[in-house]
Amino acid sequence: MLSAFPITSDLGKSLTGASWIDLVDPTPTEIAGLEKAFGLRVPTSEELSEIETTSRLRVEQGALYMTAPLIIATGDEPWITAPTGFVLSKTVLLTVRFVQSAIFESVKKESNVERLEPTLAYVRVLEELVDHMADLLEASNQALDDASHVIFRRDNLRRLSRETSLLRQLLVRTGRTSERMARVNYTLVCLDRMAKFTIERGREWVAHDQISRLQSVSADIASLEQYAEGVVTRIQLLQDAATGIINVAQNEVMKILTVASVAGIPPVLIAGIYGMNFKNMPELNWVWGYPFALFLIVLTTLLPLIWFKWKDWI
Repeated sequence: MLSAFPITSDLGKSLTGASWIDLVDPTPTEIAGLEKAFGLRVPTSEELSEIETTSRLRVEQGALYMTAPLIIATGDEPWITAPTGFVLSKTVLLTVRFVQSAIFESVKKESNVERLEPTLAYVRVLEELVDHMADLLEASNQALDDASHVIFRRDNLRRLSRETSLLRQLLVRTGRTSERMARVNYTLVCLDRMAKFTIERGREWVAHDQISRLQSVSADIASLEQYAEGVVTRIQLLQDAATGIINVAQNEVMKILTVASVAGIPPVLIAGIYGMNFKNMPELNWVWGYPFALFLIVLTTLLPLIWFKWKDWI
């Protein structure tokens, strides 16, 4: 197995006996040497990016050509999908990728790759990829637990109603998690198709124990897909809750503005009436006219407030 192999005049001999060849961003010279040594066509970057099932899963000259968009996750940074090609034959496993991946390096370190059969190496990579998907799902679910703790704690509700910016941040975080779940689900679907495709098309030359392990991989993927559906449901619940709290906070603001406007209309009306200064206004020359007008203004301000308080609207 070689991640990047030296270009020699006799590349075929330098690769003889290799059961797993891992190409990372190969050069045209490397591709030509490999195709000559093993008689396998190396998929191009454009072919790996195609989304049709017939392009992702096919058989050429007895070898299985498969493609899956693997997820490169780096903490809180946006997740990157890296199309990766798998070419499995009776004599060699060829993986083609254009970005570094810790998953492949992990399989290389834990296994004696020189003694691995091609199909066994392929199965180990699939198992490691599924474990990686499970880790991503668990991390995403933990992030949702943190968001749920913030939203649904009783002592946080009053603070959240005042600090809607925190809710908006939670909406962004849950939205990002939703996008990640879509990527995880698509990758799981592709890995499941690869496992079932290998079982169906390679049954004649794939060992029985390895077929059993591929079936276990498919079963694990089915359980992860159900888990992912539950995570998506939680995301929708948290987004609805955060949106609802924001709407309630906005309604509270509108309620206050409504009460203030309703309570302010009668005083303004009274002040407008007594501010016209017509000659025949009875209260114009009345000694108690000014205090009476102030009393009406205060009274008409308090009465609506008392009414709203009695109705428990404020």
